[in-house]
Amino acid sequence: MDAITADVVNDDNHQLPPQQTLSKNAQKKLLKQQRFEAKKAEKKAAAKEEKKLKGEMKRKEWEEKLSVLSEDEKLKLIESRKEMRKERMDQRNEERQSKSVRLSEAKKHGQNIVIDLQFSYLMAPNEIHSLVKQITYCYAVNGKSVVPSHLWLTGYEGEMGNQLEKIPGFDKWIIDKDSAPYIDTFETQKEQLVYLTADSENMLTELDPKKIYIIGGLVDRNRWKGITMNKAVEQGIQTAKLPIGNYLKMSSSQVLTVNQVIEILLKFLETKDWKASFFHVVPQRKRCECEAEALGSPDETEGDEKLDQEIKRQCVET
Repeated sequence: MDAITADVVNDDNHQLPPQQTLSKNAQKKLLKQQRFEAKKAEKKAAAKEEKKLKGEMKRKEWEEKLSVLSEDEKLKLIESRKEMRKERMDQRNEERQSKSVRLSEAKKHGQNIVIDLQFSYLMAPNEIHSLVKQITYCYAVNGKSVVPSHLWLTGYEGEMGNQLEKIPGFDKWIIDKDSAPYIDTFETQKEQLVYLTADSENMLTELDPKKIYIIGGLVDRNRWKGITMNKAVEQGIQTAKLPIGNYLKMSSSQVLTVNQVIEILLKFLETKDWKASFFHVVPQRKRCECEAEALGSPDETEGDEKLDQEIKRQCVET
């Protein structure tokens, strides 16, 4: 098998050593990811075709239903259908307005949570795309949350910025966006910054409304162990880690995706219960079987398919 290599550019636009050879384990992970993406594309195409066929079937059933009715009956049925559609649209508009009000209030009084996007130079385009999907899901979940937070996106530019701008309705998101790094955005509040990293020795027990919690926007951080912790130490800001080890035995790494961390924090703001928050979010496949059997498990729809469905359903503000 040929070596898999990658060229990386750092923050200062300096070229890092080219042809960085991935380890055999990293190569296996990459190939596994490629197979997963291929299978996912096939499933997406099949689902699209199935949706098309269902649509055609519904249209045919509607036409057949109308064909046996008198003109007056047809008009009444068509009018009834229009009324039902209008009611659904009115309900969606009410939900959208309610979401807008709640997110606007969260921007004023909600818990500040920052997604640090300064690591995009370390990621391949498909990894950036994956992170953008996670961010979109974060926004959707925050909009549905009982206690929404004040979300921030900082340090995005280049390909990350381009992909974010392609999200339908991104310009209307009720969220703060700053292409500058968070250390500049919160220059006068540095003492309130807390970087959430699994490498910290400080266990997070509560969420302080005065603090600004930062989450590193990085896909496959196993390639860059300790990067968020080192960054926080260099910047002289506080660090903390989620108390996941106190409540769950993980069957693999305790590193979670950005959307999982956000959802855990949102659930904790609602319940004030870490255990309930972890079990609501962390998929069963990442827990030891004995732990899952003892405490039960939530509905397992986490993953890219869940992201896609949630994004399509409710994340776009129009």
